[in-house]
Amino acid sequence: MGYQLTKTKAEQMFQKLSVTCDIFAPKLMEGEGCFSDTDIIRYGKVHSLDEIVWDKKSDYSFKEALLAINETLFYFTEDTTTVPKGPKKDILIFLRACDLHAVKRLDEIYLKNGFEDFYYARVREKAKFILMGCKETCKSGFCVSMGTNRAENYDAYLKVESDTVLLDVKCECMEQMLREAADGEEAVVCDVTPDYVTENQEKVTLPKQLSNESFGKDIWKEYGDRCIGCGRCNFVCPTCTCFTMQDIFYKDNPKAGERRRVWASCQVDGYTDMAGGLSFRKTQGERMRFKVMHKIYDYEKRFGYPMCVGCGRCDDVCPEYISYSNCINRLAKEENE
Repeated sequence: MGYQLTKTKAEQMFQKLSVTCDIFAPKLMEGEGCFSDTDIIRYGKVHSLDEIVWDKKSDYSFKEALLAINETLFYFTEDTTTVPKGPKKDILIFLRACDLHAVKRLDEIYLKNGFEDFYYARVREKAKFILMGCKETCKSGFCVSMGTNRAENYDAYLKVESDTVLLDVKCECMEQMLREAADGEEAVVCDVTPDYVTENQEKVTLPKQLSNESFGKDIWKEYGDRCIGCGRCNFVCPTCTCFTMQDIFYKDNPKAGERRRVWASCQVDGYTDMAGGLSFRKTQGERMRFKVMHKIYDYEKRFGYPMCVGCGRCDDVCPEYISYSNCINRLAKEENE
């Protein structure tokens, strides 16, 4: 159901919700960019609508609100293990349509891929998603090509227009949360339709005839010669799901510690190293090939649709100006030659 509120009233409701929920949204973090004296738009807890960056795509995705960059799985001593408690509060995440499609990809990997990830599941069941509209396309995104420019499975949609807030609520529990936050005051009921882009500057043609022969193309060596293996493309990607494990032993008691899982990158040297000196993807070209083919070929063969949602963040962040979208277009073009 759609509602129209004054921004003042919406802000009051937001303040009340922030007491009972952890609210994550893209916010400007001044001076915290990768380079000195640069800012970054990244997800963090917010306590006001004015903290949210509405007019620019975030540099990093919502993913770290569901899947911590560094998460303790359990604490151990010589003879005991203790699993830390999960989140107590509900979680509200503001995100755009392409990112909401990425949630579906994360759910496939962590909940429906033959087993359920306990740690992801307990955070996921607390999470509700509030859609942010896109009035204009971002520069590098190609969500229209990937069919992720629209999303219907949001719990609520929220749009701020000057002193007015438009809200479309689909989830009954979200309705209840908002009624409680409204403190008995009725909002104006109206039709609210989310803003979606219908055309991007960047357009991508997905290759439809990829095969095992595609893994041997010269294009991978070309891109591999340029890639420096920094892994930044993986960390900004809303659908990359790999992690590694670390056992931390405390200095004051080396027989106690904790096991953590930490985001990992398939582009970083050593990612595929195994005991016995084995390593499956030794060159950057092989790693680039794995990443691209996993996003548009391997995942689709398993789940029926591409893993990539076309957010374009990997193109934005690459220090070597390697364009993932251009790579896909080249693969499609080579199919037709």
